[in-house]
Amino acid sequence: MTGLTTHVLDTATGKPAEGLKIDLYRIDGDGRAMIKTVTTNADGRVDGGPILIGDSFIAGTYELVFHAGDYLRQSGVTLTDPAFLDVIPLRFGISDVSAHYHVPLLLSPYSYSTYRGS
Repeated sequence: MTGLTTHVLDTATGKPAEGLKIDLYRIDGDGRAMIKTVTTNADGRVDGGPILIGDSFIAGTYELVFHAGDYLRQSGVTLTDPAFLDVIPLRFGISDVSAHYHVPLLLSPYSYSTYRGS
C-alpha cells in the first residue's frame, strides 16, 4: 500500500481517540496550504482509506495538525486554561511516493508521542 495514514490512541484511557479533528497541510517554504480536514472514527482511524493517495500523494513536507484539546474536552477531561496540549502540529517529510507513510499519535492530556509506523 502507498499513501499517508494516521491512527490516534488515547493512552490515558487505553482506547482509540474517536472524534478527533485532524487538518492536513502541505508546507511550501514559509507557507502552508490546507489539503483537507478529517475526523477519526471509533477505531481512532480515518474512514475512506489513506488521507493522501494517488495523484495527491507527492513528495514534500507536510503537517498533520491534531486538535487534541477539543477531543480531550469532549471526552470529559478537565484541562487547565490554557490547556497544556491543545493543538499538536506534526511536521514530516514524504520522500518516497511508492511507500506507505503511517503517522500515528499516542495522546494523553499532558504528553504525546509519534513515530513512523507501518
